[in-house]
Amino acid sequence: MRLATWNVNSIGARLPRLVEWLDLAKPDVLCLQETKCTDAAFPATAIKEAGYDVATNGDGAWNGVAVVSRVGLEDVTRGLDDQPPFPADAATPEARAITATCDGIRVCSVYVPNGRDVGADHYTYKLAWLAALQQTATRELATHDRYAVLGDFNIAPTDADVWDPAAFVGLTHVTEPERAAYRSMVALGLVDLEARPLKGDHPYTYWDYRAGAFHKGMGMRIDLVLASASLAATVTDAYVDRDARKGKGPSDHAPVVVDLD
Repeated sequence: MRLATWNVNSIGARLPRLVEWLDLAKPDVLCLQETKCTDAAFPATAIKEAGYDVATNGDGAWNGVAVVSRVGLEDVTRGLDDQPPFPADAATPEARAITATCDGIRVCSVYVPNGRDVGADHYTYKLAWLAALQQTATRELATHDRYAVLGDFNIAPTDADVWDPAAFVGLTHVTEPERAAYRSMVALGLVDLEARPLKGDHPYTYWDYRAGAFHKGMGMRIDLVLASASLAATVTDAYVDRDARKGKGPSDHAPVVVDLD
């Protein structure tokens, strides 16, 4: 079984690359984030022609998540338990989470809020959203032994997960409350499957488009796979597909791939 996660930063812009990558990497299950389209606008036909079933949660804004699978797609749920909206008076929560069972493995694709600026309303929202994710994961773990949360967490768990800790002082993604929320997820019994880099010494998954960050190695590890202990015990390999960040018109994130026995 091959699981993967990829923030595609607009599936409309990245569809040809995504279809090509599905053929090359052949994941059995792929969690997508930042699809940036409504459920109706999701290019399900092209994905199905590639051999995958599709479940989506998209509202057309700067969010959107999906699970695509060639090994079954059952018991789909959208959102989180008690998920907070943004802004606080919004009628519905943002499309940032979707969960499904694929060949006996329960997978949750998440696009954690960015947080924007420390102390801003969006930062408070991010912490509340992470609390809802922890609550949801607690419930799922109670009934699913094989469970994983995959996606763009917008958190660098440690200083080793950013290219230069000094460059991030006072910024989101590295603050103690955010990292504490990450540790709370791990404390549930989830294992952070730290992927190996295919090139270099750092398994970064995100590089800003600006200032030649990718070629200069100015990256961050913010796309994570947190797996239950029983699922983690079956891992044979985990890697960041850095090559998918290269070429013309890439996402600013690279896929994380996990192989299970």
